[in-house]
Formats: sequence, structure tokens, C-alpha cells
Amino acid sequence: MNDTYKTIATSSEEILFKEKNSKFFGYAFPVTSEEEIKNHLDILRKQHYGAVHFCYAFQIGTDKIQYRANDDGEPSNTAGAPIYGQIQSFGLTNILIVVVRFFGGIKLGVGGLISAYRTSAQMALEASEIIEKTINIHYTVSFDYKNMNKVMRVIKEKNLEIISQNMNESCEIEIATRKKNAEQIVDIFNNLFEIEIKLKD
Repeated sequence: MNDTYKTIATSSEEILFKEKNSKFFGYAFPVTSEEEIKNHLDILRKQHYGAVHFCYAFQIGTDKIQYRANDDGEPSNTAGAPIYGQIQSFGLTNILIVVVRFFGGIKLGVGGLISAYRTSAQMALEASEIIEKTINIHYTVSFDYKNMNKVMRVIKEKNLEIISQNMNESCEIEIATRKKNAEQIVDIFNNLFEIEIKLKD
């Protein structure tokens, strides 16, 4: 089972690609929600006041993939699609690439636009650190305080990540484990007396 994916570590540096007086500024951002995407676009629109086109593509998710390519006023499929093509050719997810264009007065034609947006997206990705992450499943483990040692022993032995914990009379710990180990972890906790494990919503 493949339980890893590739994304970028942090936002890329701004790159600049010039073609026939037009300037293309390229950016890559790690994202996990549409809200983050909107925020990045809002910031770039303020930063590049006067730019004509803010073209972008994103892909988020690992099991359920969500993606979009936006030409933002450029001829159909000349901007968003070539940008998205670079996300695919680098094999990435949880990523947003934005290319901001300042028109230089000379039309580039369909082929010229496709090439310029593709190159700008590629340069933004080449300026980024690409990393591999594991796909993790989150569970909530509930138990009485007296069973704390049992639970902690499993967490330590199986090298589980503790996301949050709430320790009172009855305790709750949110844990994360790699997808490929998930069934085994559920079985272990299910076999322990007076301990309940359930998938985190």
C-alpha cells in the first residue's frame, strides 16, 4: 500500500520569467484547504496591484483528490492547464501554483502563453524543496485513568504520534499513525480491555 505523497516543504521564492515584454511571476505554496488558497491569492492581488492575470492551479488531498486550474481571463486552457500539468509531472499534491502576469503590450499567441505559464510554474517548483510525507490516519483513544500505562506502552512501542491529549478521570488521546499500520493499531487497542479506539472525524 502506498501511504506517502510528495509536496513542497515551504513556499517557494518568487521567480520571474520574461517573454516579449510580458513579466510572469511564479509562486508555489504548500496548502491543505481552499481557504488557504484564497488567502494566498488575496495577498498576491494586493502585492501585484496592476497585474492583468492571476492564473493558478492547485491539487489537495491524497485519497480524495481535489484540483482546479484557472485561466483568469487568458484564452481557455493556455494558463491553468499548463500550470496544473507541472503539478502532475512533478507528482505533487497539497500544492498551489500561482503565476501573475503583467502584460507587456505584445501578444504571445496561444503557444507562447502555454509555454510561458508552463515554464513559470516549472521554475517555481524548481525553486522549491520537494519533500515526501506519510499519509496518516487519526484516531481517538478513550480510556480510564487506571489504563494509562497500557495505552502509553502501545504508543511508545508503535512509535505513534500524539496529536492532543485530555487527561481527566476519563482520558482521551488523539493519535496519528501511517495508513499502512492503521489496521494493526486498531486491532491492538481493540484487544485491550476497557479501551476504546475510533476514527477521528
